[in-house]
Amino acid sequence: MFWHNFKYELITCFRVKDVLFWLMLFPIVLGLFFKAAFSGIYDKDFSNAAIKTAVVETTENENFSAVLDSLSSGDDALLKITRTDMESAQKKLEDKSIDAIICVDGEISLQVRKNSTESTILERIVNQYTVNEKIISDTLKSDPSALAAVISQLTGNTDYTENIRLADKRTDIYDQYFYNLIAMVALFSSISGLHIAIQNQGNLSELGARKCISPTPKFISMAASLSGTYILGIICVVLCVSFVRFVLGISLGENLILTYFAAIVGSILGTNTGFFIGSLNRINETIKAGFSIAFSLLSCFFSGLMAGDMKGKIEATCPIINRLNPSALISDAIYNITVFGDTKSYWHCIITMTAEAAVFAVLGILMTRRRKYDSI
Repeated sequence: MFWHNFKYELITCFRVKDVLFWLMLFPIVLGLFFKAAFSGIYDKDFSNAAIKTAVVETTENENFSAVLDSLSSGDDALLKITRTDMESAQKKLEDKSIDAIICVDGEISLQVRKNSTESTILERIVNQYTVNEKIISDTLKSDPSALAAVISQLTGNTDYTENIRLADKRTDIYDQYFYNLIAMVALFSSISGLHIAIQNQGNLSELGARKCISPTPKFISMAASLSGTYILGIICVVLCVSFVRFVLGISLGENLILTYFAAIVGSILGTNTGFFIGSLNRINETIKAGFSIAFSLLSCFFSGLMAGDMKGKIEATCPIINRLNPSALISDAIYNITVFGDTKSYWHCIITMTAEAAVFAVLGILMTRRRKYDSI
Protein backbone atom coordinates (compact mmCIF):
# COMPACT_ATOMS: atom_id res chain seq x y z
CA MET A 1 0.00 0.00 0.00
CA PHE A 2 2.81 2.41 0.90
CA TRP A 3 4.71 1.85 -2.35
CA HIS A 4 1.56 2.17 -4.42
CA ASN A 5 0.80 5.58 -2.90
CA PHE A 6 4.45 6.58 -3.11
CA LYS A 7 4.64 5.83 -6.83
CA TYR A 8 1.53 7.80 -7.74
CA GLU A 9 2.48 10.70 -5.47
CA LEU A 10 5.84 10.98 -7.20
CA ILE A 11 4.16 10.98 -10.61
CA THR A 12 1.66 13.61 -9.42
CA CYS A 13 4.43 15.87 -8.10
CA PHE A 14 6.08 16.08 -11.51
CA ARG A 15 2.74 17.14 -13.03
CA VAL A 16 2.28 20.19 -10.77
CA LYS A 17 3.28 23.11 -12.99
CA ASP A 18 3.99 25.68 -10.27
CA VAL A 19 6.29 23.20 -8.51
CA LEU A 20 8.28 22.58 -11.68
CA PHE A 21 8.50 26.32 -12.38
CA TRP A 22 9.74 27.40 -8.94
CA LEU A 23 12.02 24.41 -8.35
CA MET A 24 13.53 23.99 -11.83
CA LEU A 25 12.94 26.76 -14.37
CA PHE A 26 13.11 29.86 -12.12
CA PRO A 27 16.44 28.92 -10.43
CA ILE A 28 18.07 28.29 -13.82
CA VAL A 29 16.97 31.69 -15.14
CA LEU A 30 18.00 33.47 -11.92
CA GLY A 31 21.34 31.65 -11.87
CA LEU A 32 22.07 32.76 -15.44
CA PHE A 33 21.22 36.35 -14.51
CA PHE A 34 23.55 36.14 -11.49
CA LYS A 35 26.34 34.77 -13.66
CA ALA A 36 25.87 37.52 -16.23
CA ALA A 37 25.74 40.22 -13.54
CA PHE A 38 28.63 39.09 -11.33
CA SER A 39 30.95 37.44 -13.83
CA GLY A 40 34.36 39.12 -13.74
CA ILE A 41 33.42 41.68 -11.06
CA TYR A 42 35.61 40.01 -8.44
CA ASP A 43 38.63 39.87 -10.74
CA LYS A 44 38.08 43.47 -11.81
CA ASP A 45 37.75 44.78 -8.25
CA PHE A 46 40.29 42.66 -6.42
CA SER A 47 42.80 41.07 -8.75
CA ASN A 48 44.67 44.38 -9.23
CA ALA A 49 44.95 45.31 -5.56
CA ALA A 50 47.60 48.04 -5.94
CA ILE A 51 46.22 51.33 -4.60
CA LYS A 52 46.71 54.15 -7.09
CA THR A 53 48.40 56.92 -5.14
CA ALA A 54 49.91 60.25 -6.11
CA VAL A 55 52.88 61.44 -4.04
CA VAL A 56 53.61 65.15 -3.82
CA GLU A 57 57.02 65.86 -2.26
CA THR A 58 57.73 69.53 -1.53
CA THR A 59 60.38 68.60 1.03
CA GLU A 60 62.75 65.67 0.96
CA ASN A 61 62.16 62.68 3.24
CA GLU A 62 64.45 59.86 2.16
CA ASN A 63 63.23 57.36 4.74
CA PHE A 64 59.55 57.76 3.87
CA SER A 65 60.40 57.71 0.17
CA ALA A 66 62.18 54.38 0.69
CA VAL A 67 59.12 53.00 2.48
CA LEU A 68 56.86 53.99 -0.42
CA ASP A 69 59.28 52.47 -2.94
CA SER A 70 59.27 49.16 -1.05
CA LEU A 71 55.46 49.14 -0.93
CA SER A 72 55.19 49.81 -4.65
CA SER A 73 57.70 47.23 -5.90
CA GLY A 74 57.20 43.60 -6.81
CA ASP A 75 54.38 41.60 -8.40
CA ASP A 76 52.19 41.89 -5.30
CA ALA A 77 52.81 45.62 -4.74
CA LEU A 78 50.42 47.31 -2.33
CA LEU A 79 50.75 50.75 -3.91
CA LYS A 80 51.01 52.11 -7.43
CA ILE A 81 52.95 55.34 -6.96
CA THR A 82 52.85 58.40 -9.24
CA ARG A 83 55.13 61.26 -8.19
CA THR A 84 53.80 64.59 -9.36
CA ASP A 85 52.95 68.16 -8.29
CA MET A 86 49.88 69.13 -6.26
CA GLU A 87 47.94 70.63 -9.16
CA SER A 88 48.27 67.49 -11.28
CA ALA A 89 47.53 65.28 -8.29
CA GLN A 90 44.32 67.18 -7.51
CA LYS A 91 43.20 66.84 -11.11
CA LYS A 92 43.87 63.10 -11.08
CA LEU A 93 41.94 62.77 -7.83
CA GLU A 94 38.96 64.62 -9.25
CA ASP A 95 38.79 62.51 -12.41
CA LYS A 96 39.11 59.33 -10.26
CA SER A 97 42.34 58.13 -11.87
CA ILE A 98 43.93 57.85 -8.40
CA ASP A 99 42.56 56.90 -4.99
CA ALA A 100 44.54 59.29 -2.78
CA ILE A 101 47.26 61.90 -2.49
CA ILE A 102 50.16 61.64 -0.04
CA CYS A 103 51.76 65.03 0.55
CA VAL A 104 55.25 65.25 2.06
CA ASP A 105 55.74 68.83 3.22
CA GLY A 106 57.66 68.74 6.47
CA GLU A 107 54.76 66.68 7.81
CA ILE A 108 53.12 63.79 5.98
CA SER A 109 49.43 64.26 5.14
CA LEU A 110 46.86 62.21 3.28
CA GLN A 111 43.99 63.28 1.06
CA VAL A 112 41.50 60.65 -0.18
CA ARG A 113 38.76 60.69 -2.77
CA LYS A 114 36.30 58.80 -0.54
CA ASN A 115 36.23 56.64 2.54
CA SER A 116 37.04 53.11 1.47
CA THR A 117 39.20 50.11 2.22
CA GLU A 118 42.01 51.71 0.22
CA SER A 119 41.84 54.95 2.21
CA THR A 120 41.94 53.00 5.48
CA ILE A 121 45.08 51.14 4.38
CA LEU A 122 46.83 54.35 3.35
CA GLU A 123 45.85 56.08 6.58
CA ARG A 124 47.29 53.17 8.54
CA ILE A 125 50.58 53.38 6.59
CA VAL A 126 50.94 57.13 7.12
CA ASN A 127 49.99 57.00 10.80
CA GLN A 128 52.30 54.08 11.52
CA TYR A 129 55.25 55.76 9.85
CA THR A 130 54.58 59.06 11.64
CA VAL A 131 54.42 57.34 15.03
CA ASN A 132 57.58 55.33 14.42
CA GLU A 133 59.46 58.41 13.19
CA LYS A 134 58.52 60.32 16.33
CA ILE A 135 59.57 57.45 18.60
CA ILE A 136 62.98 57.25 16.92
CA SER A 137 63.40 61.02 17.06
CA ASP A 138 62.51 61.14 20.76
CA THR A 139 64.87 58.25 21.49
CA LEU A 140 67.76 60.05 19.77
CA LYS A 141 67.15 63.05 21.97
CA SER A 142 66.65 61.23 25.28
CA ASP A 143 68.78 58.05 25.08
CA PRO A 144 70.77 57.47 21.86
CA SER A 145 72.25 54.25 23.22
CA ALA A 146 68.80 52.63 23.19
CA LEU A 147 68.23 53.45 19.52
CA ALA A 148 69.23 50.01 18.22
CA ALA A 149 66.85 48.25 20.60
CA VAL A 150 63.99 50.62 19.72
CA ILE A 151 64.48 50.15 15.97
CA SER A 152 64.61 46.38 16.46
CA GLN A 153 61.36 46.52 18.38
CA LEU A 154 59.65 48.70 15.79
CA THR A 155 60.76 46.63 12.82
CA GLY A 156 59.98 43.29 14.45
CA ASN A 157 56.81 41.54 13.34
CA THR A 158 54.44 40.65 16.13
CA ASP A 159 51.89 38.09 15.01
CA TYR A 160 48.49 38.70 16.60
CA THR A 161 46.59 36.41 14.28
CA GLU A 162 46.35 32.74 13.48
CA ASN A 163 46.67 31.55 9.91
CA ILE A 164 43.65 29.54 8.77
CA ARG A 165 43.83 27.50 5.58
CA LEU A 166 41.00 28.17 3.19
CA ALA A 167 39.51 25.06 1.61
CA ASP A 168 38.90 27.03 -1.56
CA LYS A 169 42.05 28.79 -2.74
CA ARG A 170 40.04 31.50 -4.50
CA THR A 171 37.21 33.07 -2.54
CA ASP A 172 34.87 35.20 -4.62
CA ILE A 173 32.59 37.31 -2.41
CA TYR A 174 29.87 37.13 -5.06
CA ASP A 175 29.66 33.34 -4.77
CA GLN A 176 27.41 33.82 -1.74
CA TYR A 177 24.57 34.72 -4.11
CA PHE A 178 24.83 31.27 -5.67
CA TYR A 179 24.91 29.61 -2.25
CA ASN A 180 21.70 31.47 -1.46
CA LEU A 181 20.27 30.42 -4.83
CA ILE A 182 20.72 26.79 -3.76
CA ALA A 183 19.06 27.64 -0.44
CA MET A 184 16.15 29.22 -2.29
CA VAL A 185 15.55 26.09 -4.37
CA ALA A 186 15.65 23.98 -1.20
CA LEU A 187 13.07 26.19 0.52
CA PHE A 188 10.83 26.31 -2.54
CA SER A 189 10.21 22.62 -1.84
CA SER A 190 7.69 24.05 0.62
CA ILE A 191 5.34 24.43 -2.36
CA SER A 192 5.20 20.67 -2.88
CA GLY A 193 4.92 20.09 0.88
CA LEU A 194 1.99 22.48 0.92
CA HIS A 195 0.18 20.42 -1.72
CA ILE A 196 0.63 17.26 0.39
CA ALA A 197 -1.09 18.81 3.39
CA ILE A 198 -3.94 20.19 1.27
CA GLN A 199 -4.44 16.87 -0.51
CA ASN A 200 -4.94 15.20 2.86
CA GLN A 201 -7.64 17.60 4.06
CA GLY A 202 -11.16 16.73 3.03
CA ASN A 203 -12.45 20.28 3.30
CA LEU A 204 -9.83 21.70 0.91
CA SER A 205 -9.67 19.27 -2.00
CA GLU A 206 -11.64 16.51 -3.64
CA LEU A 207 -8.64 14.21 -3.41
CA GLY A 208 -8.45 14.96 0.31
CA ALA A 209 -12.10 14.00 0.67
CA ARG A 210 -11.50 10.68 -1.07
CA LYS A 211 -8.46 9.98 1.11
CA CYS A 212 -10.50 10.63 4.25
CA ILE A 213 -12.85 7.75 3.40
CA SER A 214 -10.14 5.51 2.00
CA PRO A 215 -9.33 2.30 3.93
CA THR A 216 -5.62 3.23 3.75
CA PRO A 217 -4.45 4.48 7.17
CA LYS A 218 -3.94 8.23 7.01
CA PHE A 219 -0.44 8.01 8.47
CA ILE A 220 0.61 5.57 5.71
CA SER A 221 -0.92 7.83 3.07
CA MET A 222 0.86 10.93 4.39
CA ALA A 223 4.16 9.11 4.84
CA ALA A 224 4.05 7.92 1.23
CA SER A 225 3.09 11.38 -0.02
CA LEU A 226 5.86 13.07 1.94
CA SER A 227 8.41 10.51 0.76
CA GLY A 228 7.50 11.13 -2.85
CA THR A 229 7.76 14.88 -2.28
CA TYR A 230 11.16 14.45 -0.62
CA ILE A 231 12.40 12.64 -3.71
CA LEU A 232 11.17 15.45 -5.97
CA GLY A 233 12.87 18.08 -3.80
CA ILE A 234 16.11 16.10 -3.66
CA ILE A 235 16.18 15.72 -7.43
CA CYS A 236 15.65 19.47 -7.86
CA VAL A 237 18.39 20.56 -5.43
CA VAL A 238 20.84 18.01 -6.81
CA LEU A 239 20.18 19.40 -10.29
CA CYS A 240 20.56 22.94 -8.93
CA VAL A 241 23.91 22.23 -7.22
CA SER A 242 25.13 20.45 -10.36
CA PHE A 243 23.99 23.39 -12.53
CA VAL A 244 25.77 25.92 -10.28
CA ARG A 245 28.97 23.88 -10.15
CA PHE A 246 29.33 22.41 -13.62
CA VAL A 247 27.36 24.78 -15.87
CA LEU A 248 27.90 28.16 -14.21
CA GLY A 249 31.36 27.13 -13.01
CA ILE A 250 30.97 28.38 -9.43
CA SER A 251 33.46 26.84 -7.00
CA LEU A 252 31.82 24.66 -4.33
CA GLY A 253 35.00 23.48 -2.67
CA GLU A 254 36.79 20.17 -2.62
CA ASN A 255 34.13 18.16 -0.80
CA LEU A 256 31.17 18.43 -3.15
CA ILE A 257 29.34 15.52 -1.48
CA LEU A 258 28.83 17.57 1.69
CA THR A 259 27.46 20.45 -0.38
CA TYR A 260 24.93 18.08 -1.94
CA PHE A 261 24.05 16.75 1.50
CA ALA A 262 23.46 20.25 2.93
CA ALA A 263 21.17 21.06 -0.01
CA ILE A 264 19.25 17.79 0.46
CA VAL A 265 18.71 18.42 4.19
CA GLY A 266 17.60 21.95 3.32
CA SER A 267 15.13 20.58 0.79
CA ILE A 268 13.60 18.25 3.38
CA LEU A 269 13.33 21.21 5.76
CA GLY A 270 11.61 23.23 3.04
CA THR A 271 9.14 20.43 2.31
CA ASN A 272 8.28 20.02 5.99
CA THR A 273 7.84 23.78 6.36
CA GLY A 274 5.31 23.79 3.52
CA PHE A 275 3.61 20.73 5.00
CA PHE A 276 3.22 22.56 8.31
CA ILE A 277 1.84 25.69 6.62
CA GLY A 278 -0.60 23.60 4.61
CA SER A 279 -1.81 21.88 7.77
CA LEU A 280 -2.99 25.14 9.33
CA ASN A 281 -6.78 25.07 9.59
CA ARG A 282 -9.33 27.62 8.37
CA ILE A 283 -7.02 29.19 5.80
CA ASN A 284 -7.75 28.72 2.10
CA GLU A 285 -5.25 27.26 -0.33
CA THR A 286 -4.38 30.54 -2.09
CA ILE A 287 -3.42 32.28 1.14
CA LYS A 288 -1.37 29.28 2.25
CA ALA A 289 0.49 29.19 -1.07
CA GLY A 290 1.20 32.90 -0.88
CA PHE A 291 2.40 32.59 2.70
CA SER A 292 4.66 29.69 1.77
CA ILE A 293 6.31 31.63 -1.08
CA ALA A 294 6.58 34.75 1.09
CA PHE A 295 8.23 32.79 3.90
CA SER A 296 10.80 31.29 1.52
CA LEU A 297 11.62 34.62 -0.12
CA LEU A 298 11.81 36.46 3.21
CA SER A 299 14.14 33.79 4.55
CA CYS A 300 16.34 34.17 1.45
CA PHE A 301 16.25 37.96 1.77
CA PHE A 302 17.51 37.79 5.35
CA SER A 303 20.33 35.45 4.29
CA GLY A 304 21.56 37.81 1.55
CA LEU A 305 19.99 36.63 -1.73
CA MET A 306 18.72 40.11 -2.64
CA ALA A 307 21.27 42.17 -0.64
CA GLY A 308 24.69 40.65 -0.02
CA ASP A 309 25.32 42.51 3.25
CA MET A 310 21.94 41.73 4.82
CA LYS A 311 23.17 38.71 6.78
CA GLY A 312 25.98 40.80 8.27
CA LYS A 313 23.56 43.52 9.35
CA ILE A 314 21.29 40.97 11.01
CA GLU A 315 24.30 39.36 12.72
CA ALA A 316 25.15 42.75 14.22
CA THR A 317 21.62 43.53 15.41
CA CYS A 318 19.81 40.23 16.04
CA PRO A 319 22.11 37.21 15.51
CA ILE A 320 19.49 34.69 16.71
CA ILE A 321 17.72 35.14 13.34
CA ASN A 322 20.79 33.84 11.50
CA ARG A 323 20.96 30.85 13.85
CA LEU A 324 17.36 29.83 13.04
CA ASN A 325 16.75 31.18 9.53
CA PRO A 326 16.56 28.10 7.22
CA SER A 327 18.10 29.88 4.23
CA ALA A 328 20.97 31.24 6.34
CA LEU A 329 21.63 27.76 7.73
CA ILE A 330 21.79 26.23 4.25
CA SER A 331 24.04 28.93 2.79
CA ASP A 332 26.25 28.96 5.92
CA ALA A 333 26.70 25.20 5.74
CA ILE A 334 27.76 25.44 2.10
CA TYR A 335 30.00 28.46 2.80
CA ASN A 336 31.72 26.85 5.79
CA ILE A 337 32.54 23.64 3.99
CA THR A 338 33.41 25.34 0.68
CA VAL A 339 35.61 28.21 1.86
CA PHE A 340 37.00 27.07 5.20
CA GLY A 341 36.52 23.31 5.16
CA ASP A 342 35.02 23.84 8.65
CA THR A 343 33.18 20.61 9.38
CA LYS A 344 32.30 21.63 12.96
CA SER A 345 30.27 24.68 11.87
CA TYR A 346 28.91 22.69 8.93
CA TRP A 347 27.49 19.92 11.10
CA HIS A 348 26.10 22.47 13.55
CA CYS A 349 24.03 23.93 10.67
CA ILE A 350 22.98 20.44 9.55
CA ILE A 351 21.84 19.45 13.07
CA THR A 352 19.84 22.68 13.44
CA MET A 353 18.13 22.13 10.08
CA THR A 354 17.35 18.52 10.97
CA ALA A 355 15.78 19.60 14.27
CA GLU A 356 13.65 22.25 12.56
CA ALA A 357 12.55 19.76 9.89
CA ALA A 358 11.51 17.26 12.57
CA VAL A 359 9.53 19.89 14.47
CA PHE A 360 7.61 21.02 11.37
CA ALA A 361 6.93 17.42 10.32
CA VAL A 362 5.57 16.41 13.74
CA LEU A 363 3.39 19.52 14.01
CA GLY A 364 2.04 19.01 10.49
CA ILE A 365 1.20 15.35 11.11
CA LEU A 366 -0.46 16.11 14.45
CA MET A 367 -2.65 18.82 12.92
CA THR A 368 -3.57 16.77 9.85
CA ARG A 369 -3.76 13.14 10.94
CA ARG A 370 -6.71 13.16 13.34
CA ARG A 371 -8.81 15.87 11.73
CA LYS A 372 -12.48 14.91 11.34
CA TYR A 373 -15.29 16.55 9.41
CA ASP A 374 -19.03 16.71 10.02
CA SER A 375 -19.64 16.74 6.29
CA ILE A 376 -17.34 16.52 3.25
